[in-house]
Amino acid sequence: MQQQKIVVIGNGMVGHTFIEKLVKSEARQNYEIIVFGEEPRKAYDRVYLSSYFSGKTADDLSLVKPGFYEENQIDIRLNSKVVSIDREAKTVTADDGLVQDYDRLVLATGSYPFVPPISGNDREGCSVYRTIEDLDAIQAAASKGKIGTVVGGGLLGLEAAKALKDLNLETHVVEFAPRLMPVQLDEGGAALLKRKIENLGVMVHTNKATQIISDGETCINKMEFADGQTLETDIVLFSAGIRPRDELAKQAELELGPRGGIVINSHCLTSDPSIYAIGECALHEGMIYGLVAPGYAMAQVVVDQLNLNENRFEGADMSTKLKLMGVNVASIGDPHGNDEDALSYVYENGPEEIYKKIVVSKDGKKLLGAVLVGETEDYGNLLQLKLNDMELPEHPDMLILPNRDGSAGALFGPDALPDTAQLCSCYDVSKGDVISAVEGGAMCLSDIKSCTQACTGCGGCTQLVTNVLNNELEKRGVEVSKDICEHFPYSRQELYHLCQVEEIKTFDELLHKHGKGCGCPVCKQAAGSIFGSLWNSYALEKDKIPLQDTNDNYLGNMQKDGTYSVIPRVPGGEITPDKLITLGDVAKKFNLYTKINGGQRIVLFGAQMNDLPAIWTDLLAAGFESGQAYAKALRTVKSCVGSTWCRYGLDDSVTMAIEMENRYKGLRSPHKLKMGVSGCTRECAEAQAKDIGLISTEEGWNLFVCGNGGMKPRHADLFATKLSKEEVFKYVDRLLMFYIKTADRLQRTATWMDNMEGGLEYLQDVVINDSLGIGEQLEAQMAGIIDTYECDWKRAIENPEFTKRFKSFVNTEEPAKQVFTIERGQVRPSTTQEKLDGIAIEIKAKTDYTNVA
Repeated sequence: MQQQKIVVIGNGMVGHTFIEKLVKSEARQNYEIIVFGEEPRKAYDRVYLSSYFSGKTADDLSLVKPGFYEENQIDIRLNSKVVSIDREAKTVTADDGLVQDYDRLVLATGSYPFVPPISGNDREGCSVYRTIEDLDAIQAAASKGKIGTVVGGGLLGLEAAKALKDLNLETHVVEFAPRLMPVQLDEGGAALLKRKIENLGVMVHTNKATQIISDGETCINKMEFADGQTLETDIVLFSAGIRPRDELAKQAELELGPRGGIVINSHCLTSDPSIYAIGECALHEGMIYGLVAPGYAMAQVVVDQLNLNENRFEGADMSTKLKLMGVNVASIGDPHGNDEDALSYVYENGPEEIYKKIVVSKDGKKLLGAVLVGETEDYGNLLQLKLNDMELPEHPDMLILPNRDGSAGALFGPDALPDTAQLCSCYDVSKGDVISAVEGGAMCLSDIKSCTQACTGCGGCTQLVTNVLNNELEKRGVEVSKDICEHFPYSRQELYHLCQVEEIKTFDELLHKHGKGCGCPVCKQAAGSIFGSLWNSYALEKDKIPLQDTNDNYLGNMQKDGTYSVIPRVPGGEITPDKLITLGDVAKKFNLYTKINGGQRIVLFGAQMNDLPAIWTDLLAAGFESGQAYAKALRTVKSCVGSTWCRYGLDDSVTMAIEMENRYKGLRSPHKLKMGVSGCTRECAEAQAKDIGLISTEEGWNLFVCGNGGMKPRHADLFATKLSKEEVFKYVDRLLMFYIKTADRLQRTATWMDNMEGGLEYLQDVVINDSLGIGEQLEAQMAGIIDTYECDWKRAIENPEFTKRFKSFVNTEEPAKQVFTIERGQVRPSTTQEKLDGIAIEIKAKTDYTNVA
């Protein structure tokens, strides 16, 4: 059978993917393949162009395996631009005069960067950001300049800005719209993205219409805006969108869209039944897709047509997850809530710079869209809910609220997904494809990548594919790695035992002996917690500071306006009048907002970092200690008034609560701990909603364990009854140390016990019956922790080296300024609108705000 000739015009990412798919297909032998590429090199990865300026080479960016075209007998003609198509003769003509006949023609001509019709857009230093040749030109211009500006604040524009930043240029982004990434992000997400990018040293100018580019005074160019402002810059990169490369189709009189683009049907055929169009040059039902994943899907449709297999392109999801200048960003479906009946849920965490929003249907049952900035771990779950039209949980806000109970991040397990669920949009890989790969022998993610190409595109599906893979392997009895991260081949429990047995007390020693690389926030913070649990190591020691999060580093919880909260320990909620007066005096002296929290402690909000040592000096002098509200440690032991005052009280719950708090204060653990002591079964201290709860009865204390309040409340389980105080301490000592030894990172006691084989009964056997023979060892370890306790803030105040880190400025004692609003006689952070309206007042520490009008 004579081979038909397939000519492919374009050797970009989509054109090359089409060829790869055709080569792997059964019908390969039926076709002779000829490829025209107008660039001097074979296909390369345009998605990661910015990495060219951070050390990657053109070879690193190449998508073509060495020898691919030669081994597969494909005739590829580089530096050859096709200038015309003769549909009647079925030939194409290149710019060098070569004429090539075809049986089937595939147009994969892609797109070109749109350059706004601005006077001066062709001046020296003005360029586009599309090819490696463009990058070489930008690099040459950067060697002579100092300032670079990108026109366009979309996906490509921000990638271009990263390139300029990597070239050590002062970098600006100019966007015509009122916000960055206006298509993908809502106002809240775009505002956070702008703030994060500006914190990286890139200046962002929105609502700017460039009218003229002319001679600059200090730079090569000067950009003049419609509002009269100007910006001097040496380099101007245009990244204001793309336009389809449809000039060949126009010459051949193929049907085009009103605004350009080669019209295709669901089989990717143009108005000529012998010509296909795929990728960014193609217009399907009025839509041009500017992402590679839809182009790959079109390529597969054409390959299936050539193999006489039915497949249709029905459009593509434009959801995307990416990292822009180091900032995680994701957008799903309709992020703007264009449906007037749609409902929105928003979670914003200012100190951690996280913004999440979901848009749901009026009945709250279906996900319509989402925006994630700063943290995109929820992307996989949300995308599957959207793509598979799955019903949402009763409370949809659970999908974006922070997961602080230590349980798995996925809202639903892999088994909840149908086999048809698309896991990888770049290469259209379904859950069923992954299962088939496992059945065919795939044992790791590398195998899945080789079999299906999943995770080899944008990488956004990696976690979800891994979850499905691990789930299928576990079903087949295969042990799955539980490594804490890529730097340690151990779980959190195994790292704990290594540190204990080998008496490892520094991260450098742990990494040297048992890890690789430099570590990451996951393993560093886990190690810091382990050192605290084992050795009571101090968070502010020089070698421990890199292992802590922001709160531990400054011994206080950072609030939304950048100030800190001060929470002294008040064991059992019992406090003397003198201590109450001290708290009031400190609050007045340092302009702090005061509130009694749910754990019977008084919280002082609004403390500036530089004032923390002075505040704690006053509190320590009055007999207070650090409440460790910033740490993964014991927070509070809540109590009722018990038999001391209450006519129903059966035992002295206050004394018991104070003894419990003083015993376990400072205990570092995988997750925060809370306790409660009630003097009778009326349960005023809510002991059954705590990690450790005690309720007094006529025959002794009933011990409840592994409960919690919070986002996912769990009722505690009755662990033992009729206990004496000595038995309570023995059992709690053993249980907490066993928890610290065996729990996963950031795992609450409730999740820890629920995930334990045997659950409550097994835990009772270990703690009460000492089935493992480690009871005395656990008690001894707890005794060591108790004996070596030292208040964090007392140690900080006594050492000038520790207090240095709390200075706002290196060269002055002047405190930072803070903007507040007065409400109900106290200060609180001002809203943005209050600042704009002039309602907010500027306050410095140690001033009397009560007299401010």
